[in-house]
Amino acid sequence: MPTARQALLDAALRALDDGPWRTVRMIDVATLAGVSRQTLYNEFGTKGGLAGALLRRAADGYLAGVDRALTAPAPDRPAAVALWTVRAARQDALVKALLTGHWAEGLPCPDRRPNSRGGTGGRPPPAPGELLALVRDRMAAVSPEGAAGRCEIALRLALSCVIVPVPGDDAADSRALHLVREASREASWTAGTGQAGAGRAGLSGPSRTAGGRSPR
Repeated sequence: MPTARQALLDAALRALDDGPWRTVRMIDVATLAGVSRQTLYNEFGTKGGLAGALLRRAADGYLAGVDRALTAPAPDRPAAVALWTVRAARQDALVKALLTGHWAEGLPCPDRRPNSRGGTGGRPPPAPGELLALVRDRMAAVSPEGAAGRCEIALRLALSCVIVPVPGDDAADSRALHLVREASREASWTAGTGQAGAGRAGLSGPSRTAGGRSPR
């Protein structure tokens, strides 16, 4: 049975499905969850706290999917994570916003003010570069020596597919997967010749985290 917190987050998502975040009222979320408004405020403090918790849950769900993808055989791990990234962003607008920093009209935005912790002391949702760095580090930790470059390329290709999406169907996913596998294979060959084909500068992610403009 879900906790009051889980029920409230589920209710907030249902309310968001019915209209933009700016029109979502705390009393409506509490009513949908079947709890008192005071319980809602006790859990999240403010509407901003509720928004931050929604975004943290979306980020945690995405990272849990990354961990599942990393159980694939070693040569396929970068491609598996890339494919999951494309699919997760297509299925969840909050995940897409967290990955790209582009907050579409009607979505809750993270509070980036200094010392802000989302209203109830919880950790703030990660910025795009932070989230992608977490993925890269997970991939590198379970990959064979020398595979960090393939991880980097896979993430960059996945992010490009998220920013410029193709129609969401199995054929599109197959093309994306093929692209990542070919690029990973090329990176492996280049590394074997002693050339730097993966770019070791690190994955910084989009420079914009808000403001309604797509990352370049």
